[in-house]
Amino acid sequence: MVSMNIVEKILCRASGRGKVEPGEIISAKIDRVMFHDLTGPLTVKAFKEIGVSRVWDPDRVVVIFDHLVPPNTERAALNQKIIREFVREQKIKWFYDIGRGGICHQVMVEKGHAKPGELIVGADSHTCTYGAVGAFSTGMGATDVAAVLATGETWLRVPETICVKIDGELGEMITPKDVILYVIGRLGASGAVYKAVVFKGSTVGKMSISGRMTMCNMAVEMGAKTGIVEPDKVTEQFFKSRNMPYSPGFVSDPDAKFDETYAFDVSKLGPQVACPSSVDNVKPVSEVEGVKIDQAYIGSCTNGRLEDLRLAARIAKGRKVKPDVRAIVVPASQEVYQDALREGLIDILLQAGVLVCNSTCGACIGAHMGVISEGETCIASINRNFIGRMGSPKAKVYLASPATVMASALTGVITDPREVVA
Repeated sequence: MVSMNIVEKILCRASGRGKVEPGEIISAKIDRVMFHDLTGPLTVKAFKEIGVSRVWDPDRVVVIFDHLVPPNTERAALNQKIIREFVREQKIKWFYDIGRGGICHQVMVEKGHAKPGELIVGADSHTCTYGAVGAFSTGMGATDVAAVLATGETWLRVPETICVKIDGELGEMITPKDVILYVIGRLGASGAVYKAVVFKGSTVGKMSISGRMTMCNMAVEMGAKTGIVEPDKVTEQFFKSRNMPYSPGFVSDPDAKFDETYAFDVSKLGPQVACPSSVDNVKPVSEVEGVKIDQAYIGSCTNGRLEDLRLAARIAKGRKVKPDVRAIVVPASQEVYQDALREGLIDILLQAGVLVCNSTCGACIGAHMGVISEGETCIASINRNFIGRMGSPKAKVYLASPATVMASALTGVITDPREVVA
């Protein structure tokens, strides 16, 4: 019997082959396809140009409005109108309009649209997030997604697979975001170009699905085709807790081969910060403490989940945001927002002087609801800090965990969260 890792097993199933090897070009059947309001207009346009009248399977298509929500321009409103008409015309069941879903990658997982062992594509680079539940998920261009809508299939090159083994007990206020920033800092922004990254080890095994989503989400920041965590008891419990059907999918064979293996001990890891203007320009918070900030932002598909808001509220409780700092929190979905309301987290944040916004990608992409001006500095829990990412190309963006972001909002400078809660 041929020994394979989880990535190869998923692609074998999707392509109907008994074996696949890195470098091979395969044709594969898609389990689920997603696009949103920003990539949707081009996707719809390309689909219509193909010349087919119907999508291959409307029940396998998920459409989510999140990037410009609510629409910030007349053009954005028109684009959303075009997509709504397409959804109705194609009888697409899984449509999450404004106020009914949230940020696409959060919605895909929390609503059960991503399952272990599936091959999922989306018209967004952070589609790799669904690897948290054991799916092979990857981003594609809008025209490629249009072809999937028409045929239900795509071609891809079987990627080499990197094993990233992470062990050690995380300390107080140290989060999966700190772990993935550390890994990216070590491997570099091009350290996994067109490779799959399998996250293993005792640290990953103890992470919640939310934490694993943060890790897999940022695999693309190393250039990876996808990031993935093998399904385990945590995965099973996640699906069962939400009353969703669960099938265990695949795990790597014990003697499976990996292109490269990296091992990290994070037992002594401190808070990490990615400095302007590259995700791999990562330093311990101790090396950047004291940098003055104008805005602190917690949200996005990377870190706007309930456990992130709990951590932020724990730090903010009974304290006030520094007067010259704008603090913004964006729950990743309507469900997260409701849960945070029920737990009293939103009230704590509001009392601290935080602006709590609806679920949207707007500030993360520098479009609205948190755009920064030239000469300003923002510390954010998002996934990218490229020049111009959150607004002006003359602004600076630092990436950090929700804990570090909230602690910095309270002090007005980049701060180690352990000092605030001590």
